[in-house]
Amino acid sequence: MSLNTLGYYWREAFLSIFRNGWLSLASVGTVTISLLILGISVLLVMNAQAFTKSLESGVEIRVFLENGATREEIRDMEKELKKTPGVATVEFVSRDEALEEMRENLGDRKDILEGLEEDNPLPDAFKIKAEKANDVPALASQMEKLEKVDQVNYGRGIVEKLLAVIKWVRLAGGGLMVILGVAALLLISTTIRLSLFARRREIGIMKFLGATNWFVRFPFLLEGMILGFVGAAIASSVVYLGYVSLVNRLDEVLPFVTLVTDRQILLTVTGGLMGIGIVVGALGSAFSVRKYIQV
Repeated sequence: MSLNTLGYYWREAFLSIFRNGWLSLASVGTVTISLLILGISVLLVMNAQAFTKSLESGVEIRVFLENGATREEIRDMEKELKKTPGVATVEFVSRDEALEEMRENLGDRKDILEGLEEDNPLPDAFKIKAEKANDVPALASQMEKLEKVDQVNYGRGIVEKLLAVIKWVRLAGGGLMVILGVAALLLISTTIRLSLFARRREIGIMKFLGATNWFVRFPFLLEGMILGFVGAAIASSVVYLGYVSLVNRLDEVLPFVTLVTDRQILLTVTGGLMGIGIVVGALGSAFSVRKYIQV
């Protein structure tokens, strides 16, 4: 491809954009709105997944031991628990440590525990975390069968409901992103098709004069990519600046809420929107122009 031909392609693409100003503006607006919605949805899904992951990491199994378990039996059990497939961490909590932990949790009401040091009713226990939260119920059932185990607690009933909600959030989030991506492609393709319909006679004349399909198609391909790039740039800027501003405000008002704040992740999202805008613009043009070059 010569420089003159390449220059012609770019010149025709920009001339077409300015010659069809309102349609070009509609295309940019469509890309901007579609990718803006998509970008917001991606960030919502990412924050939802980060929140559910933090909930998953908080799920633990408490294995309470029978009174009278010797230190040797406790050491043997700890070794056995660490070897159990699916177990991530095992931490032994003595009855004295459990009492101190309870005292700290009670705060100003810790006076009600006075006198328990000499007759501590709390049992020794293990705090166990699973590699996968979904494995918690099965691991708990397995640990209930171990010798010297008095009781196993992991929030039975609540954990199962939590895992079901987490699964639903992930499936819904992934489905929403796919639907919005397809919708953006269809909207952009429809808008560019309107531009091509207005210029169908021009395309017919070019084909009649012997222009190849690629020669006709390439300026429209560039036009779609430019429109997609401009719309994506606007959407990416709004998403990035708006999200950073929102995070800063929420951090002041709701500091306990965990949000995705890694700038690298945000740049990846906005960069992805830019790439999607360019690709969708090119695809929209390619799909739309195919009909009008069959002369």
